[in-house]
Amino acid sequence: MPEQTVLVLVTRRGCCLCEGLAERLRALGPALPLPLQAVDVDGDPALLARYDLEVPVLLLRQAGDPDRLLPRVPPRLAGDRLAEWLRGRISGPKTA
Repeated sequence: MPEQTVLVLVTRRGCCLCEGLAERLRALGPALPLPLQAVDVDGDPALLARYDLEVPVLLLRQAGDPDRLLPRVPPRLAGDRLAEWLRGRISGPKTA
């Protein structure tokens, strides 16, 4: 069975920007184009070294491929516009 592609939200406990983005992504429900996985940056030394002061960060993760950094989500983007923005970035080129 092929590995599933997931959207990874690199977050941090107590980060209001992280909580806001997580809430907007969860609110998409079935409109979210991929399964969402939240990862605490402080629990992963490799992510901490790379994204410590950058959270929240969205990554596209598929087994066998390096994680692909997605552009920063505009803070007021929500609902259908956020879903459309995500679909455009997920299907876009494999460069950040």
